[in-house]
Amino acid sequence: MSLNTAQAVNWKTPALPVFMALLLLTSCATVAPEQSTTAIEVHFSPNGGCTDAIVRELDAARETVLVQAYEFTSPPIAKALTEARKRGVKVQVILDKSQWTEKDSSATFLQNMGVPTFVDELHGLAHNKVMVIDGKTVITGSFNFTRAAEEFNAENLLVIRNKDLAAKYAKNWQRHLEHSVPYERKAKE
Repeated sequence: MSLNTAQAVNWKTPALPVFMALLLLTSCATVAPEQSTTAIEVHFSPNGGCTDAIVRELDAARETVLVQAYEFTSPPIAKALTEARKRGVKVQVILDKSQWTEKDSSATFLQNMGVPTFVDELHGLAHNKVMVIDGKTVITGSFNFTRAAEEFNAENLLVIRNKDLAAKYAKNWQRHLEHSVPYERKAKE
């Protein structure tokens, strides 16, 4: 379908916004040679495969996994992190201070399995939901690393393969590690 001049100036024409969006996407997708390429995978919950996507990426990890999590109670994700550690992957986790007393937190499990686990006490909420894998993959979105996020909540998860973006997230992770403290299970107050 081609647009004539009358259609092009009529913003109510349904094809024009689609054409403009495609034009914008095309211009945004252009990557300079010195930039790394990007591949993006998206998942939605409930029951949209978010946990499976995370576990798949963790199973493929070979060097490093950096985690920042607000809530972390997912046994499959915790198990995948510990399996990565057993394969020799350097795994480190930063959690929100609510994990000190969270009944079903995976923090104690991770710590007991030898995964260095820290708590970011500086911020009101350490609300990040991020994983950086092997310096080239970023997992992020609203998806908390919990069973409820997978089975009941309306959440989104992005798996982004881009070295430049991963480097920025890793740098941010490092800044948070600098003011975090080692996790040790505390009794509820």
